[in-house]
Amino acid sequence: MFCALPKKRQTLLFSATFSDAIRQMARALLRDPLSIEVSPRNAAAKTVKQWLVPVDKKRKGELFLHLLAERRWGQVLVFVKTRKGVDQLVDELQAQGIASDAIHGDKPQASRLRALERFKAGEVRILVATDVAARGLDIHDLPQVVNFDLPTVAEDYVHRIGRTGRAGATGEAISLVSADEVDQLAAIETLIKQVLPRHDEPGFVPDHRVPTTTLGGQIVKKPKKPKKPKEVPGKGKIHLGNWFDENEKPNARPIRKVPSLGGAKPAKKKR
Repeated sequence: MFCALPKKRQTLLFSATFSDAIRQMARALLRDPLSIEVSPRNAAAKTVKQWLVPVDKKRKGELFLHLLAERRWGQVLVFVKTRKGVDQLVDELQAQGIASDAIHGDKPQASRLRALERFKAGEVRILVATDVAARGLDIHDLPQVVNFDLPTVAEDYVHRIGRTGRAGATGEAISLVSADEVDQLAAIETLIKQVLPRHDEPGFVPDHRVPTTTLGGQIVKKPKKPKKPKEVPGKGKIHLGNWFDENEKPNARPIRKVPSLGGAKPAKKKR
């Protein structure tokens, strides 16, 4: 198609996001292009309040249900890393009587559009999706986005939370983070140049602590406890056997004889 175009022409290239791959393609197709960006690259909207809750991986579903009830959330867009995880969470929500639907790569396009329309119409309270839904979704007045799992690619975090706080509206982006996701967390915070505030939810403080992170993407691991010195056998202890020579036996006699049982005759005393 590019070869069929006339040599003298004006070319306009539009994209919702400009990744490095798109920029490289643009340099090959365009001559001295003028770049116009509505917002800085990889910048989250200032109207979106971002925070995270540390939690053990196996308790994420339980925590989400707790937050949903405790904070009285209305409609929520939830991002899960895998298609299997999406279906499992939807099953768990529906088992609790919560209207929910799914969008992921295994769903036909017609099914995805139907789920999205039901969500926009208010028929579905929770829409659970993989990153296939992170870009291009335009949902008016969406109050909350929840990262059930952190994305593998840090830029996808910005696209995810960009579904809320659109057109100047306010919104919340909450991430449920387990200890094994600290590398993704550090990469995200480096990208957005912000350390996400942490909120420990009572009753859900994780057994496996999520390490602290810095703005530079450094992971601050908890210092290890010093090891206790090994005890040397016998050190600081008194052994009774050391009171006597090895060949010497203590001169001790029984106080009385143990009475015999049965019909044995008593021993005669010597005169």
